[in-house]
Amino acid sequence: MTETFTSRPAAGLDDKSLLRAYRTMRTIRDFEERLHDEFATGEIPGFVHLYAGEEASATGVCSNLDDDRDSISSTHRGHGHCIAKGVDVKEMMAEIYGRTTGSCHGKGGSMHIADLSKGMLGANGIVGGGPPLICGTALAAKLRGDGGVGVAFFGDGGSNQGTTLESLNLASVWNLPAVFVAENNGYAEATSAAWSVGGGDIANRAAAFGMPGVIVDGFDFFAVHEAAAQAVERARNGGGPTLIEVKLTRYYGHFEGDQQTYRSTEVAEAREKLDCLKRFRRTVTGSGQLTDGQLDQVDAEVARLIDEAVEEAKAAPQPTRADLDTDVYISY
Repeated sequence: MTETFTSRPAAGLDDKSLLRAYRTMRTIRDFEERLHDEFATGEIPGFVHLYAGEEASATGVCSNLDDDRDSISSTHRGHGHCIAKGVDVKEMMAEIYGRTTGSCHGKGGSMHIADLSKGMLGANGIVGGGPPLICGTALAAKLRGDGGVGVAFFGDGGSNQGTTLESLNLASVWNLPAVFVAENNGYAEATSAAWSVGGGDIANRAAAFGMPGVIVDGFDFFAVHEAAAQAVERARNGGGPTLIEVKLTRYYGHFEGDQQTYRSTEVAEAREKLDCLKRFRRTVTGSGQLTDGQLDQVDAEVARLIDEAVEEAKAAPQPTRADLDTDVYISY
């Protein structure tokens, strides 16, 4: 049976954890908003798919994970997942600008940022490409017996891919320590999930694979955090996989330059009434756990970080011809 998580109080998270969560969400938001402006200058190569509006999902899930034993796979919209898993923001910005100081030495760009030292297996331009990778890391963790968990992020479009469905089945058959997070922002590019996802809610599909299915309000960090905490704990303790559907709204188009003729007022309404950062601030200041002053300080620190990241990325060198055949093969 599918369970629905709604707003939860901040109980169980201390002040330090709350500030860390807010900083992560603010960093994702400012990173993406700045990229929106920078991409318009024409200096950034390739495509960019922004995660703004979805911050509570990546942050709520990844705040339950460790660097050393837990891994995640991402999507073409992967900046938020990278930041939430701890990838260096300046290295990410340099990567997007195609510079040698980037996390992948300027060879991957926006859609292929990775950092294995943080358990970030990489953003992925292949829709549905992440879930099979997570079955592999979850199997490795199970064989090692170290309590590690694999988390696969994918969208509503990716939920219809055979690779995703096969991964759900395999994770269930092998009882893998895996969590599958379907970030349903309503559109697979411009195709509405309202008629492209059979059976209604993506989480309903969990029953077919013998695992719990959970629906979460993706604008509510606390709801996502709690749902993910339960799923991660279940996986660590040998209880097997979980499918979490996070319902949210992306603030920008599928890609930068998308005219978004397929939707009208929903983004403005989400920014005004549902925004996860505003909601988080109201919750923690209303409970007295944090003050506006503390959150404002985080805002200022993150703004400086993003300014520095852009400045340093623009000043960094680009790869040369001599770099062409490096990072292609690995020697064991």
